Formats: sequence, structure tokens, C-alpha cells
Amino acid sequence: MSNNQINQQPLKCLIVDDEMGAVEGIKLYIEKLDFLVAAHVSFSAVEAARVLQQECIDLMFLDINMPDLNGLEFLESLNDPPLTIMTTAYSEYALDGFRLNVVDYLLKPISFQRFFQAAQKAKNAYVSQLIPQQTKDVKEEDIYIKQGDAFIRILWADIHYVEAMQNYVKIHLQDKTHLIHQSMNATEEMLPNSVFFRIHKSYLVNLFHIDSINGGRIYVKGHELPLSKYRREDLFETVVNKKLLSK
Repeated sequence: MSNNQINQQPLKCLIVDDEMGAVEGIKLYIEKLDFLVAAHVSFSAVEAARVLQQECIDLMFLDINMPDLNGLEFLESLNDPPLTIMTTAYSEYALDGFRLNVVDYLLKPISFQRFFQAAQKAKNAYVSQLIPQQTKDVKEEDIYIKQGDAFIRILWADIHYVEAMQNYVKIHLQDKTHLIHQSMNATEEMLPNSVFFRIHKSYLVNLFHIDSINGGRIYVKGHELPLSKYRREDLFETVVNKKLLSK
């Protein structure tokens, strides 16, 4: 399945909220977006649990304040929850929501602008989940680069980062570099985005070789690389926050 095919399939949404007005508001917003569809509505966590047992749900809009079992307790009870956007009138639960790795946290009353931002995050997260699944069975973990008359095999795991240099790219390995006549975009297409991340227009890094991130800099095996402010949020949302341990 290509990225375009993935993007064309709307995410099946479950709305969980005990207030009819809130449910109708979210359904109205969902109808405005062609990449979402309101598949089910539940007015309690117990009802939502039944839906999740019977249906494949891609995205759940989950209210926190509900009777019997609140949204946070319900989400924590799920072994394999769908992508979730929390909805509530109370900001004090935000930290708990992000601890449970929710996509976003929407404060009521919800504006369409904030809803759209959260929906886009969910869509991006959904696609990023599917891409590794498509490639996990692929045994090829290497590329070949041309150096003169020779073709040199390089393992993905050995690449620390790739640097753009006008019409060339420099591939940095542990103890050597290779300069090839190719664009950064073409190089990025050749490498799996589950392993490599574009941190800057001129740098593509192997996520497994990142030592630390400090402000606008990324440190890869002793090398200091710039982290674009436009890519920082995506890096943290799609990679860092999923593995973040906090005090």
C-alpha cells in the first residue's frame, strides 16, 4: 500500500462522551474533514469497551469526566488502545493524558482550528504507524552506492547521518564517508523513514545513532548537527515522546 492509498482511507473514529452536545459538536467537525469518519458513538467507557472489542477503531475522541469509569482510567485499562485525542473542560489532566501517550489534548469548548490541528496530528501518527508495518518483513537492509566503476554495499545500520552538499550528499559512517552525486530528497526516498529522520534541510540522521538532543542541536556520535525548529516538533511527536521517561 502506498502513502497515497493510506491517506485516501478515512480514519474510523469512536466518540466517547456522556454529553450529547459535545458528541454532536465533534461529529460536526469530523464531517468537515474527508480523512475522518464518525463510525461509532459511546456515552460511557463501558459502551466504548464493547465497541473496541467488536470493531477496528483508528482514532478515539475520549472525554475524561464520565460516570463510573473516567476517560483516563478507561484508557489506562486498554492493552492496545487506538490513537486517542482527549477532550475535557479541565486542564489539570493534561499531564496524565500525555503520560498515556495521547495524540493531543483538547480543552472544551473546542474550536475547529484546534480540532483540525489535533486531527492532522492523528492522521500523521496513523501513517507513521503503518509504514514500519509495511517494511518490517522486508529483508533488504542495505543500499549500493556507485564509486567510480565500483558499487559499494552499505548497511543502513552503519550510516550515522547524511549531509547535503549542493548537488551531492555525503554519507557519514563510523570511520569513513562517501560522497555521491545525488539529491538529499532522492537519498531520503531510498532510506526507511522508520530509521532515518530529516532533522534539517541539509541533514538526515539515523535515529539509532542519536546520543542526545539539546535545544536546537542533535549530537550523533560526537558530531553536532542543527535541528530545524520546523522539524523539532515532528521529531518529538513521532519519535522522542514515545520513548520518553520522565521524573
